Amino acid sequence: AVACADVSPSGAAATPAHVGEDGARGLPVVGDATDPDQSSAMFAEAVRELGTLDAVVVNVGIGLGAGLADTSPQQWERVLSVNLSAPFLAAKYGLPVIADGGSIVFVGSVAGLRAATDSPAYDSSKAGLFGLTRHVAKEGASRGIRANLVVPGLIDTPMGRQASARRASRSTSLARIPLGRQGTAWEVAEAVTFLLSDRASYITGQSLVVDGGLNAV
Repeated sequence: AVACADVSPSGAAATPAHVGEDGARGLPVVGDATDPDQSSAMFAEAVRELGTLDAVVVNVGIGLGAGLADTSPQQWERVLSVNLSAPFLAAKYGLPVIADGGSIVFVGSVAGLRAATDSPAYDSSKAGLFGLTRHVAKEGASRGIRANLVVPGLIDTPMGRQASARRASRSTSLARIPLGRQGTAWEVAEAVTFLLSDRASYITGQSLVVDGGLNAV
């Protein structure tokens, strides 16, 4: 059973529909992950409807601004709110209600490892996820709750396609990927589900890069 939260009602309904097609229960939950009250309410609704939470995946992100000169303070605050404050709120309200022995996976970006984009706000926010993940792992350890970070590279998603259309340098990066292609959402999902599972029972506070070797070269 999977509770799927999204700020968009249509987005919140789409994934549970796929879950239902696979014969499991999908619960749509609508809320703004950057709002403390709504973040807390989303967790409360998930626990109320599902009975318990064994795992949480935090997958949020936007990119605004181009370089320091063309990034406004408002854009900086907005990106940090979505990309770093929302995961903080998810950890703050999620950790107390996750069952002992559970798992949290944050989804970051290789932009957190280097100045990978034209957005200083995006790169900085994704870098902050490494520190947040380590702290959540430290606090959750006493209850056997693990926290890890999946770090995707260039992945073929709608957001990734929009970024490629806006930024020619992304195409240059594509040519440098050792495996010669973008990744798929399923390949990221496989890394996430591994870290959620008991197969990763002795892994916490770590980052798993899924980028076709891009960061290695």
